[in-house]
Amino acid sequence: MSNMTTSACLIIIGNEILSGRTQDTNLAHLSGVLNELGIRMTEARVIPDVEETIIATVNECRAAFTYVFTTGGIGPTHDDITADSLAKAFGVEIEEHPEVAALIRQRPASPQVMASRLRMARIPVGATLIENPTGGPPGFQLENVFVMAGVPMVMQAMASTFDSDRLPGGKPVRSITVGAFLGESQVADDLAEIQTRFPDIDLGSYPFYRPSGYGTNLVMRGTEPEDLDAMAKAVTEMIQRFDATAYPGGAPDQPDT
Repeated sequence: MSNMTTSACLIIIGNEILSGRTQDTNLAHLSGVLNELGIRMTEARVIPDVEETIIATVNECRAAFTYVFTTGGIGPTHDDITADSLAKAFGVEIEEHPEVAALIRQRPASPQVMASRLRMARIPVGATLIENPTGGPPGFQLENVFVMAGVPMVMQAMASTFDSDRLPGGKPVRSITVGAFLGESQVADDLAEIQTRFPDIDLGSYPFYRPSGYGTNLVMRGTEPEDLDAMAKAVTEMIQRFDATAYPGGAPDQPDT
């Protein structure tokens, strides 16, 4: 969509994601939050807990996208190296942030446990904090890079604090779905023709198979309601030319009889 140029990239950091031990759910949630701010998630990468990889990936992405978000690797253990890697990526020192350290010290713990917890108070110099409504340590922002927790509940809490003042974007992307019990190959040429008429609207086809039959859900995404409605009308009329039923919102479990 050429009328939505504010882009974002998510860098998911964690060996546990790459090994399959943990399934990422942060991408879907963050994409939805950003969409409401008029920011389009255009790329996501999953990388290991390797300093050189984190530094290279962050530096590449922060030059290529309006905003970059990272999740994972800011906990209390030795392999939580995101904060240190970000400091090196930006060429700044890292230090214990007094506000974050004071927050962590509110929970009593043995000296050994407290020392581990205070690793989460180490913030690159010059960073601003990302509030953590769960009460835990915050994330931080360096220029256009936002460093967030990997735990979904905490990441979602941090993301809930984002607004258009901190993340100026564009118009939110809206979507319309129309389903039909028609195969993709039947409608492929017609869809290509409709897409050429509405270049600023993304038109995707998603086939399905059910015991009652196979078909396709056609999803239109864009920022201009009038264009979306016009494309949806064109798609509906195309489906009807095949003597099939168009189902707003997506095809049901079985076709009308």
